[in-house]
Amino acid sequence: MLKAAGSLCILAGGFLARWQQMAQRRRRRDTLSDLLCALRRMCEEIRCARTPLPTLLHRLGRDCGEDAAGLFLAAAKATAGGEQLADVWRQAAQALPISREAGASLARLGEDLHGDEEQICNAVSLVIQLLARETEEMDRNIRADGQRVSALCLSGAALLVILLI
Repeated sequence: MLKAAGSLCILAGGFLARWQQMAQRRRRRDTLSDLLCALRRMCEEIRCARTPLPTLLHRLGRDCGEDAAGLFLAAAKATAGGEQLADVWRQAAQALPISREAGASLARLGEDLHGDEEQICNAVSLVIQLLARETEEMDRNIRADGQRVSALCLSGAALLVILLI
């Protein structure tokens, strides 16, 4: 009876590990999607509406998901408080649950948010291209990643159950 209870706990742990890994991947994907939408909107607002950056950053922070909102709201707070936008942007970008390459590219964008609208829009467009490429790759590999995570977690749990018995 004790071995059966232990086996159930191990299997439940395997399913929990799989669920956590898949939730982390969904969070990364959602964050990338939110950033893409917000940066596209940012570029449009700068070009067409000529919205001031502090107002735009605050508005973007209100309208996107939790992780991406943290970046834009921290940047809005920095511009309103007179802090260095590049430093705050870099720290907030590096804290996001995205790949290192995307995080580094997004962090460098903070330095380019000064200047005229053309410079800002060009810098934002480069980051949009990188994030779009990463999102497409993630979408392309989502099924294979899910199968790989499932196989790893569940076969590991099954191996532990076999060793227990």
